[in-house]
Amino acid sequence: MKTDAAPVRLEEYRAPDFRIDTVHLDFHIGAETTRVIAKLAMRRVVPGTGPLTLMGDELTLVGFRCNGALVPQDQYDAAPDFLRFDAVPEGPFELEIVTELDPAANTQLMGLYRASAIWCTQCEAEGFRRITYFLDRPDVLSVYTTRVEAPKAAAPILLSNGNLVEAGDVPGTDRHYAIWHDPFPKPAYLFALVAGDLGRITDTFTTASGRKVDLAIYCEHGKEGRCGHAMESLKHSMRWDEEVFGREYDLDVFNVVAVSDFNMGAMENKGLNVFNDRFVLADADTATDDDYAHIEGVIAHEYFHNWTGNRITCRDWFQLCLKEGLTVYRDQEFSSDMLSRPVKRIDDVRTLKARQFPEDGGPLAHPVRPEVYHEINNFYTATVYEKGAELVRMLHTILGADGFRAGMDLYFARHDGEAATVEQFLACFADATRTDLSHFKLWYSQAGTPEVVARGVYDAGARRYTLSLAQTCPPTPGQSTKAPLHIPVRFGLVGPNGQDLGFTGVSGATVTGDVIHLTQASQTVVFEGVAARPVPSLLRGFSAPVRLSIELPAEELVFLMRTDADSFNRWQAAQTLAMRALVSATAAVRAGQPVRPPAELVAAFGEVAANDALDPALRAQVLILPGEAEIAREIGRDVDPDAIAAARRGIRAAIGSEAGATLQRLYAELASTSPYTPDAASQGRRALRNIALDLMVAGSVAGAIGTAAQQAANADNMTDRMAALAALNQTPSPERRAALDAFEARYRHDPLVMDKWFALEATLPAAMTLDRVRELMSHEVFSMANPNRVRALIGTFAAANQTQFNRADGAGYDLLADVVLALNARNPQTAARLLVSFRSWRALEDGRRARAEAALRRVAAGDDLSSDVKDIVTRTLA
Repeated sequence: MKTDAAPVRLEEYRAPDFRIDTVHLDFHIGAETTRVIAKLAMRRVVPGTGPLTLMGDELTLVGFRCNGALVPQDQYDAAPDFLRFDAVPEGPFELEIVTELDPAANTQLMGLYRASAIWCTQCEAEGFRRITYFLDRPDVLSVYTTRVEAPKAAAPILLSNGNLVEAGDVPGTDRHYAIWHDPFPKPAYLFALVAGDLGRITDTFTTASGRKVDLAIYCEHGKEGRCGHAMESLKHSMRWDEEVFGREYDLDVFNVVAVSDFNMGAMENKGLNVFNDRFVLADADTATDDDYAHIEGVIAHEYFHNWTGNRITCRDWFQLCLKEGLTVYRDQEFSSDMLSRPVKRIDDVRTLKARQFPEDGGPLAHPVRPEVYHEINNFYTATVYEKGAELVRMLHTILGADGFRAGMDLYFARHDGEAATVEQFLACFADATRTDLSHFKLWYSQAGTPEVVARGVYDAGARRYTLSLAQTCPPTPGQSTKAPLHIPVRFGLVGPNGQDLGFTGVSGATVTGDVIHLTQASQTVVFEGVAARPVPSLLRGFSAPVRLSIELPAEELVFLMRTDADSFNRWQAAQTLAMRALVSATAAVRAGQPVRPPAELVAAFGEVAANDALDPALRAQVLILPGEAEIAREIGRDVDPDAIAAARRGIRAAIGSEAGATLQRLYAELASTSPYTPDAASQGRRALRNIALDLMVAGSVAGAIGTAAQQAANADNMTDRMAALAALNQTPSPERRAALDAFEARYRHDPLVMDKWFALEATLPAAMTLDRVRELMSHEVFSMANPNRVRALIGTFAAANQTQFNRADGAGYDLLADVVLALNARNPQTAARLLVSFRSWRALEDGRRARAEAALRRVAAGDDLSSDVKDIVTRTLA
């Protein structure tokens, strides 16, 4: 375990002195140990006579040869974390390095590890150095051939990157082998190996050029029937990438393996994707609509990496957004085409605001392309992924669909087989469209969430509308001053009849189509020939990752909820209206006053519920109030989570009570007798029916709890069952306890489904929950060794139960600190990611803030902190 790491700086990047042209790996897997023989064909590419230093991590060196001869001990120095070779020959040379591993003892789940009776690798970002000594950096691209040998009984399946070229038995033994060859040069982080006894499903895909690709998804025996949706999602992804980006798959096989012990969501290893099983396994009884959507999106994401990440990788880890942000954008577009584009956009912005905005506004803020890191594992963040995707989306908005596609085509043509940089990526768009993107590039280096303040004035006599826009960005760690950014503001001027008004001229800013290009600290945009006073609809489709501040009166927000041509802004108008009421209600609670929801808010939400002309999926989104954490971010300082929860509970109760009859009608009318299908239309109807049920329970509508209990017991799909349980989970009740106990009895032998149960138990907003979470840490299904179990119980408690994690006595903080310290040595990555739940601690009221700080300082004082945990706690306290 790494316990300290020197800072790595972008400005100090230096190309490697050596290259590794080919890598031949030979894995001899045994019951207890695995021997790895690595043959590296190398050459010096920078003139000089200095030594060669290869990276390692907790390695044991067994043998070392150069050009077939044993290397004398006085010519090298080996330690668990490095191998330095002093007598480097002139010209090309081959090193043979033999290491011995204990996969079962590798609880970090990085490198080669054994879990649930299979051997598996995870090498991104720096796991390959836990397998053999290597130049483990993304700008060293090599062609890999891998031989895997293992006992046939324990590991009948032997997989690695590329195409299978040979397989057979080892004569005179109970062992067999397989040889895989990947013809495409790749960095070590994309290496993969899986060996074990697995079930599988198979299919084929024919590419646009007519080439047949064999597809397979591997999983635990007995779960093959839950892989079908993942397979269909894979085929849809392959076809979509051909049609939308012109990218065809390039190997003869594409394999996916679902494993239950995995730190991440999935990994895009060339030709052998390894997935957390929660992003593969699904059927109506065990997976919700959200699960189906996530599986489709993650399958697509990892497949799309074949070009944006594998064929073109990143030069160094500072360029991580170049593969992750770009690929998130691609998977978002894919999911938008597969399901509902407006609802997908709302989902993505909810995620951005919930995960990335707090990151940008706290001690862990960093640019999309960081300039320094201590532990790279801690930079697989919402800023790199989600905000990185928003930057790509802005490029599409600025350049238009044709210009964006031309830039992408040039990027693929120019940099295929290379390790690229952000500068090279942007240069392709600039060259393809003859556009100066030097100003836009600031988005990659400047942290923080900009705020755009807008104010509009209409002159009826002159038929002129004047829109003033100003942008600011608060200081972030290491960046006290900020420069204005290029912010594309998509807009409409909505007239009295709900239609967008035209204009005859515009000045004060560049306006292309429906996009205002805000490039200065402040600009005044004047629209001439506007026939009537408009209501401005700004930032349509959330055209830039900014906070928009515009003081529209409540009646204009209601007007936009009813009429805006942009579905996203209809939703946003509802969110803005609700947020104002929630912030006001929170202040009232803290002042000891009752919650009095504004009549216009309650009426507007009731109107949305009753509007059968509106898409059910969009109606469901509009009826979901901003969450407690989002309200806390809006308040920003001196936050009292209990007051926020009481305010939100009061407003939900008012909406549910006032709209009770409409909600009951929706619940009855949207019932389905057809078999479950995860198509967009069915998902939308289920979503609206279940939000109706949730608001009925919140509003204490007569019989609502009984209805929820009946749905939990009798639902024929997991979406409806979980929705009913979530509705019951708002308060302790006998019905809640009985429903949760029945769920546990039904699914206790399926750990993946039990994660849903753990999460429900962890989110009850009641004082009893903390003790229940501690109790469940001893449950037979729970394991501190499994990241999914830890995330479901502890992660959900810390991230999603605002009142109980932020208990006034600090006991919630103490629980998380205990778990982080317990996991620190076992699994540093999981421990560090849990610790991120403290990121907004400084915004809390004085008492909670002091207790959160005490818990953080206790973690900081822990013995032998991993570099992962030390990095997060140090920056969080800074």
